[in-house]
Amino acid sequence: MATVIELPVELFKGPVDPDWCPGCGDFGVLNGVKQAAAKLGIKPENLLVVSGIGCSSNLPGFIHAYGIHSLHGRAVPVATGAHLANTDLNVIITGGDGDGYGIGVGHLLHAMRRNLNVTYLVMDNQIYGLTTGQTSPTTGIGQKTKSTPQGNIENPINPLALAMTAGATFVARAFSGETKHLAETIAAAIEHKGFSLVDIFSPCVTYNKVNTYPFFKERVYKLEDENWDTSDFHKSMQKAFEWGDRIPLGVIYKTDMPTYEDGENAFKKGALVKQSLKADKDVFKACIEEMI
Repeated sequence: MATVIELPVELFKGPVDPDWCPGCGDFGVLNGVKQAAAKLGIKPENLLVVSGIGCSSNLPGFIHAYGIHSLHGRAVPVATGAHLANTDLNVIITGGDGDGYGIGVGHLLHAMRRNLNVTYLVMDNQIYGLTTGQTSPTTGIGQKTKSTPQGNIENPINPLALAMTAGATFVARAFSGETKHLAETIAAAIEHKGFSLVDIFSPCVTYNKVNTYPFFKERVYKLEDENWDTSDFHKSMQKAFEWGDRIPLGVIYKTDMPTYEDGENAFKKGALVKQSLKADKDVFKACIEEMI
């Protein structure tokens, strides 16, 4: 195993400062990504951050790395294309619950079932923040928002259970109010070979007055403190539904399975962008003979 040389976190300081609301949970996630990359010794030129649209999706502009600010709900396919073109890059997808679990959920499901080797960090504030406070896919039953003034009547998505059933091989939850644990969880997700989903409680201090920092601080606990077995699918599924007075943080489920890249012959000779464009003579001849 190659020796990991940790890098200074300051190396990842972006060209501009974040413009999020003071106290926004996304600040914690940004710092967590920087700390994780630094801990793993990932140089900025080997890191790509892809996002969709939303407050949290501005993150690629606030970190020193390659970045793509794509379309609403389209971060996953954009990241997939970039990753498959250059599998040597560490690809992190960042976005909110509306972008990832709403308009982009179809892309998310297929990326998870393919077990692509990418990491998706969802800043789950349980509200639409950029558009000033409408119900999102993870808003709780009965919560009053601008779009549900009499209370939300739709069942919220359970991101952890959804990810497990769709085939994600690393499923975790973190909280931006627990910065050290958050950075450690992100680092573990990046290190994992396969699709990693980290659902991150990232409070919207402006538009969500229910799921606040105090709300989570009174309820969250770390699975690591209970020697949790991350390999038991059925128990992990039960844990994914735990909500109320106690809400678990940490790696819920983890398993090792072949990735999409492992089964695709195109990657046998390495990253596509580093392969020669010249066709192998024997392969080319065989293709011609097959078509004639």
